Amino acid sequence: MKKKLIYPLLAMLMMAASSCDQGFDEMNTNRTAVTTLNPAFLLNNAVINASFPSGTMMYEMGIVQQMVTPNSGIIAGANFNQDNRGVTQEIWQRYYRSIIRNTADVINATSANPNRSNLLNMARIFQAYAFMVLTDTYGDVPYFEAGKGFINQTVLPKYDTQEAIYMDIIKELTEATAALDATKARENTDILYSGDITKWKRLGNSLLLRAGMRLIKVKPDLAQQAVQKAVQGEVMQSNADNALVRHNANYINGLGNTLNATEANNFYLAAPFVNYLKSTNDPRLRSIAVRYVGAESGSEQVVSRANTDPAVQIGMPFGYDNISIKSQVQASGLKSFYDYSQLDRNRMAKLQSPMFLVTYSQTQLLLAEAAQRGWIQGTPESYYTNGVRAHMQQMADYDPNSAVPAAAIDAYLAANPFDASKALEQINTQYWISSFMNGPEAFANFRRSGFPILTPNPFPGKGIKGDFIRRLTYPNSEISVNNANVKEAAARMGADDLDTRVWWDK
Repeated sequence: MKKKLIYPLLAMLMMAASSCDQGFDEMNTNRTAVTTLNPAFLLNNAVINASFPSGTMMYEMGIVQQMVTPNSGIIAGANFNQDNRGVTQEIWQRYYRSIIRNTADVINATSANPNRSNLLNMARIFQAYAFMVLTDTYGDVPYFEAGKGFINQTVLPKYDTQEAIYMDIIKELTEATAALDATKARENTDILYSGDITKWKRLGNSLLLRAGMRLIKVKPDLAQQAVQKAVQGEVMQSNADNALVRHNANYINGLGNTLNATEANNFYLAAPFVNYLKSTNDPRLRSIAVRYVGAESGSEQVVSRANTDPAVQIGMPFGYDNISIKSQVQASGLKSFYDYSQLDRNRMAKLQSPMFLVTYSQTQLLLAEAAQRGWIQGTPESYYTNGVRAHMQQMADYDPNSAVPAAAIDAYLAANPFDASKALEQINTQYWISSFMNGPEAFANFRRSGFPILTPNPFPGKGIKGDFIRRLTYPNSEISVNNANVKEAAARMGADDLDTRVWWDK
């Protein structure tokens, strides 16, 4: 009798348990949680983080003598020709952590998906750009194993030679650009070009041109081939093709943030840069500079003293700290070093100013040099003129009050015509101006071309043996964590110091 009661009871309990279990997984699933991420957003994150950190003012823009500070401490760098690894690491950390990591993830996520082939190749192009910045800045760097920490747990990547890196960059740019297909689905969420394949192709070819020109001293035949292939494929055609980071209230300009905050009174336009612009009556000086006339302290750099007239601009000389600069202040008839000209933080260096990575102006100037070398068709003069004009027109993109009037552009070109006898110097000096605020590119092209002709920083007790810093040093974090690979790179490339030249810098 007991068994007859027990069996039906067990059956009922089992049925109840079964019915309770139905829908249990669904109830415990968070329907609002992200299970997959559109890899296009990862590429956007990479693009946003390509904007240069403030350290480029302390080193790259200082090395090429566009900006200077007389102050030391945490902002010491090119002004004293000293190795400050708290600053030299900034490009490394920004680009590996926030660009290469993301582009590698995009490539991994889309490689087997033919429906996202355009996104794949856009990521390959942008990754090539980022690696150019990294290897041009540091020399031998992790490349083939970079960005693989989350993909296959490669957390101590080997360092590759810059030669091997450039060979693969040229391959990547060539293949990825050719593989872009406008007939396939458009990646509309792309923040760089809104998925416009024509513009992405022009970017890829313009980067190929840039990569080719880097190699003129070490592989001239390959350099010429890359340049010609880039031109055949079509490079940037106007400022509408410029690759830039558009900042807003959420993603502010790093240089602008520094100049509008703690270091507002510490950085000044360098005398070589200001003097050159003044000597040629360059209308861009009015767009770039401001001087707080008569300021005796940072607190006196107020709107009522602000003057953008090119005639009153005075650049700060190199070779002085905040004590020894007083002799130069007196010689110039200034009130203090706060009286020197600065990059205008209310126009070009405001928080939401764009950051230009690759431009039509730079591209035209590289074409001018290629034409001067006889590698491509077209006259060096026409490319040169287009390049100068484009950069002057580009100034309006920073702020309406930085726009250069068309009449001023025409007057400048008439007064400073192309001179074939000084072609390479003239072209690359204009590239120096065109790359203002893009410190890594200005630094790279200065080493590649040797122009503009600059007097070495005379600061006493410098920390370098040569006349100019030739590369930035590896981060302390790499030395402490990835030391074996750092040592191998240094043994092959040269000492991990500011004097060692990168492979193409002969």
